[in-house]
Amino acid sequence: MTTLKAITFDLDDTLWDNHGVMARTEEGHYRWLLEALNAWRAARQEPALGLSPAGGGNDYLQRRQQLAKDVPERRGDFTWLRLRSLEAQLEATGLPRSAALLWAAAAMNEFHRLRVQVTPHPEAAGLLAALTERYQLAAITNGNIHLARQPLAAYFPVAIAAGELLAPKPDPTPFLTALSRLNVAPECAMHVGDSWLEDILPAQQLGMHAVWVSAATDQKLPPRVHRIAHIKELPSVLERLENQAVESHHSGGVYSH
Repeated sequence: MTTLKAITFDLDDTLWDNHGVMARTEEGHYRWLLEALNAWRAARQEPALGLSPAGGGNDYLQRRQQLAKDVPERRGDFTWLRLRSLEAQLEATGLPRSAALLWAAAAMNEFHRLRVQVTPHPEAAGLLAALTERYQLAAITNGNIHLARQPLAAYFPVAIAAGELLAPKPDPTPFLTALSRLNVAPECAMHVGDSWLEDILPAQQLGMHAVWVSAATDQKLPPRVHRIAHIKELPSVLERLENQAVESHHSGGVYSH
């Protein structure tokens, strides 16, 4: 059994609960845009735009969905989809293109300010700090959180925004990119994530170990896949693998030091 040298992590719903922050970010950045833009127009003695948080927000969503269909290679680049959709919406309301570009960019800056206000699980920082003493770590995410600004960034010298590679998970590209930057073979690496389709299957198919963060208990697991209910249980999986490696070594199996 080969030695585990690196661990890659999904972020959203693996190291923190993402549902609440996304709901606040979705509503908050669009409401900020309408309020700031209409205040700016009022100061210029111009009428308010004909957009409301509800109606405009729904149109914004539909534009993103349509753009993802029209430009499928960018379907995983959520920042690009949002930015272009906002620009198009603002232009459609009569805003000059130059102003639409500026205000869309400002809205996305607010989006990212809100998006990084996640609360990692209480055990996450201590766990990652301990892991850095024994393994190389990397983050691989489909989300459009600004990786350098997220609260656990210091633990991930390698961070892959899969959508910006135009290859969102489950495409193997972000996994292979992370492994290449870590200079680690797949069989010497483990990926930890909450999505069976986007995290576990592609990692396992590449030959990596995979740890599925899930409450599910009725699914048969393929080789090299382990299941935990919470990230705090990861050390027990690593301990079992290390014990198996030692036993393999003592029994005459292949174990690289």
